[in-house]
Amino acid sequence: MAMAALHPSQPIHTPTPTSPDDGASSSSPNGFTGHGSGLHALHDVTVAAQVAQAAQAAQAAHTDQTAQASNNGLSDSTAPPTAAPGPTSSPSIPQSQQAEAGDPRQDKTACDEAMDVIQASDTFPKNLRVGDFARIRTLGTGTFARVVLVRRQQPRNEDEAHQVFALKILRKAAVIKLKQIDHVRHERQILQDVAGHPFITNMLASFSDHDFLYLLLDYVPGGELFSYLRKFRRFDEPTAQFYAAEIVLVLEYLHEQQDGVAYRDLKPENLLLDARGHVKLVDFGFAKRLGRDGAGGAVETYTLCGTPEYIAPEVIQNMGHTTAVDWWALGILIYEFLTGYPPFWHQNPLEIYRQILEKPVVFPQDPSISPAAQDLVHQLCTVDRSRRLGNISGGAAKVKSHTFFAGVDWNALYERRGQGPIVPPVRYTGDAQCFDIYPENDVDFEQYTPELAEQYDRFFANF
Repeated sequence: MAMAALHPSQPIHTPTPTSPDDGASSSSPNGFTGHGSGLHALHDVTVAAQVAQAAQAAQAAHTDQTAQASNNGLSDSTAPPTAAPGPTSSPSIPQSQQAEAGDPRQDKTACDEAMDVIQASDTFPKNLRVGDFARIRTLGTGTFARVVLVRRQQPRNEDEAHQVFALKILRKAAVIKLKQIDHVRHERQILQDVAGHPFITNMLASFSDHDFLYLLLDYVPGGELFSYLRKFRRFDEPTAQFYAAEIVLVLEYLHEQQDGVAYRDLKPENLLLDARGHVKLVDFGFAKRLGRDGAGGAVETYTLCGTPEYIAPEVIQNMGHTTAVDWWALGILIYEFLTGYPPFWHQNPLEIYRQILEKPVVFPQDPSISPAAQDLVHQLCTVDRSRRLGNISGGAAKVKSHTFFAGVDWNALYERRGQGPIVPPVRYTGDAQCFDIYPENDVDFEQYTPELAEQYDRFFANF
């Protein structure tokens, strides 16, 4: 939810004329040219200039789940610093942070039980209003929304008095200006469809008023996995294995049980930790249900979106992409877990794209990475997506059977038995110490004028 920035580049989104329904605009070409599978360089200065222009335009239109908005009727009621990516020999996460083996029931604290109450399914009235909640503090800000920690204004019982939630507030005028209507609608629909998965943020309700759209979400108090990666510099392999395995279960569910939902923005900033150290995937602003074609194959989409360091080659090449992009991003993420930095990085997004297209993934000598981990990353980061692990025959099951995941009890993992390897210092249900401090008021924002309402209200009618 917080917008910590590991890299200077921001999430990007550039719709293309070839797919007018993927994103709200189809007026701007993305400047990439398709070259087929394999490692390829950008053709020439003209293409390079187009890519740079696309990257700059995308920077202005980037979407992040956490974004800026005003208080709008909410009554009022520290993460580790970032480090520049680069090789490091700093120690990985200390063993003192590792959860001890044993009866998983003894790991459950009073705070955990309170979290279970918060995360239980709630029935909210259809006429829910922002005034039904009291603001506690801001959890994150971004381009066109703000995520706020809230509690019920008038709890009906003791349980409700202790409940807190994350309320995502999106400015309608900014959503329209940045051409993100389709992405916002996709996000709401997909969150509604995937509600209840143990490793995905749970949307409890959605509603709107004249100026704003609202998503009421479970509060995930542990903060970004990114923060812990920066704190410890890198993770040891058991820790990387644990969190990678939970992500595999999420991708398996999205791709194979949700009719081909491509997430398209997998990165440490979009993974939060709950009170017991398990991941929750957040920010579904780039997610899209692709479905299957008549032959059972994955339907392609052509929008350039994501965060540069994690974008798959086929997205850069404008070849059309599928859910396979998420497996590529998982490989990049595992590399970053183990080394502390992504394999492709530069201050200039254009150079990142060139590296992705031209360079293989190379592991450093220090820290030493096991052959199994290196092999998994190389299979996930296969440029030819028809040979990419996770996208080949067998799907996610092939990933789960890789030797890197030897010893993982997938059923126990799905059931969240025991604690994760990193247990956040959460003391009570509304504890927000794992999030950065943000200004509580916006300086200004564009108004949702009567003219905008007349033209766009139909798109927000059933929010």
